[in-house]
Amino acid sequence: MNPNNQQTTGEHLLLIRGTHWNSSLSPAELQRVMTDFYGWVEGLQSRGILRGAQPLMEEGKIISGAQSLVTDGVFAESKEAIAGYFLLSVASTDEAVKLAQACPILAYGAQIEMRPIADLCRPMADIKAATTTK
Repeated sequence: MNPNNQQTTGEHLLLIRGTHWNSSLSPAELQRVMTDFYGWVEGLQSRGILRGAQPLMEEGKIISGAQSLVTDGVFAESKEAIAGYFLLSVASTDEAVKLAQACPILAYGAQIEMRPIADLCRPMADIKAATTTK
């Protein structure tokens, strides 16, 4: 049995990590980098593969546990904080990675996490697989 019963949808999520990658740039350098960045975004749009993109606020909450404990989290000063996302409709993970590698802000310390979008959450995919193989 396949250890992961999920299937991909043909969409990939790029999570932009790092909210302070630009802290060492001069205003002129930042203007140049952001012009390049928005050129990269416009390239995704013109190819018809950009399904959505938004920056995220630098604050948030973490909800966890059976008691739905709410704590402050998503600390903006963390290098791991997610600054925004891009939803791409591309044929393969390799294509999504190649597109992410072209993002200009990577050269300044930002990171991109690429995740394929699944058709079902893992538990539901496991249930579906178990009921269809009987």
